[in-house]
Amino acid sequence: MSASGSKGALLAAAALMVNAFVWGVSWWPFRQLESHGVHPLWATAIIYVVSLGCLLAVRPRAWRGLLQYPLLGLLMVASGLTNVGFNWAVTVGDVVRVVLLFYLMPLWAVLLAWLLLGEKPTAISLSRMLLALVGVVIVLKTGDSAWPVPESAADWLALMGGFSFALTNILLRKLRHTPAESRVLAMFGGGALMATSAACLGLARGVVALPPAPALSWLVYAVALSLAFLIGNLALQYGAARLSSHGTALIMLSEVVFASASSVALGAAELTGRTLAGGGLILLAALWSALACDKPAPSVRRRAG
Repeated sequence: MSASGSKGALLAAAALMVNAFVWGVSWWPFRQLESHGVHPLWATAIIYVVSLGCLLAVRPRAWRGLLQYPLLGLLMVASGLTNVGFNWAVTVGDVVRVVLLFYLMPLWAVLLAWLLLGEKPTAISLSRMLLALVGVVIVLKTGDSAWPVPESAADWLALMGGFSFALTNILLRKLRHTPAESRVLAMFGGGALMATSAACLGLARGVVALPPAPALSWLVYAVALSLAFLIGNLALQYGAARLSSHGTALIMLSEVVFASASSVALGAAELTGRTLAGGGLILLAALWSALACDKPAPSVRRRAG
């Protein structure tokens, strides 16, 4: 590799690390917003409305792709549910546990690729799925539960978000021929639409309160998080377009490290032996899956942000 090529690869890797860092520590500003009375659903809606507005200001015709490719509507829903599940879960649950359950990509990806892309699972892919499944059983099984089932709303939200994340990635592969700006619009729009819809539904049921009146004390977190997500998405666009899909996937696993280190240091998570053992198997399955990738990745391969 030439010096310029090596420098470009390092810059691309650094850009992906920026994106992983933004998502790995995003739990903290979400919790700060919640402490000021802003539910994570409203916070997510605000973030993606701002992101959507910025995108449309730069690419005002991006919406035309939604009319031309109806399947982008499903991408919108999947991406929106990804953000609803993850952002809500890391706000109310044990951060390490949430991130591990969210990263069950090998399990969901095998099933969804079979159903949506017609890719029959191989013995190796089934082995990765089994490894991830054993890991989640260890994480979920506690001494107080007879079966390894989710024990909190955060667990269910993390699993839902992870499934939607896998569906998002499968759809991005299926829609790789569509304009990149239309895919990004679908993902930003999905984050805004699904979070707002879920917040309104929760408001009607008395589960979610209206956000407080605008005040500098919480708006500063909302604006900072919106800008961080925009920077993270630009970094992802830059890095994923210049590295192989398996290289991108490997670097993105650093999100687990950022989330774990920050949450344990700040008392938002507890590293038990069970979590370490099960989490190790889940990450091993994800690592194995990443190393097995050999196809070029589309310009966006995860949550918008």
